Amino acid sequence: MTNAGDGAAPRSLPLILARELSANLATPMFLLDATGMLVYYNDAAELMLGRTYAELGAVTADEFGAMLQLADVDGTPLRRRDSPAGVAFIKREPSHRRLVATTLDGRRGTFECTAYPLFGKTNEMHGALAVFWQAT
Repeated sequence: MTNAGDGAAPRSLPLILARELSANLATPMFLLDATGMLVYYNDAAELMLGRTYAELGAVTADEFGAMLQLADVDGTPLRRRDSPAGVAFIKREPSHRRLVATTLDGRRGTFECTAYPLFGKTNEMHGALAVFWQAT
């Protein structure tokens, strides 16, 4: 899959459909492809993260996770592979967790995050979709 908005045609129908879903919802979501690249996040995620996807550009899931400085709610640094997106991507199973993160404009906050692996009809892994929101 190529970056949204770069003019190239995406190659994965599940990613195309997940992107279309997230683009039409007011729930913050981001999308990883099967190679571990952050390929999209929606307008609601842009508002919460403090930077547009176009401003961020192409980054790996590891780079994106490092930018967010993920931690458990007790402050213990969270390994990216233990984040919901990491579990969905690596273990290929859904995951949910409350965590602390730094937004891309420097605000620290507590978030709920649920992530799902995206499988095609032939059970081929196409990536992961993460849904997140500010914890109350």
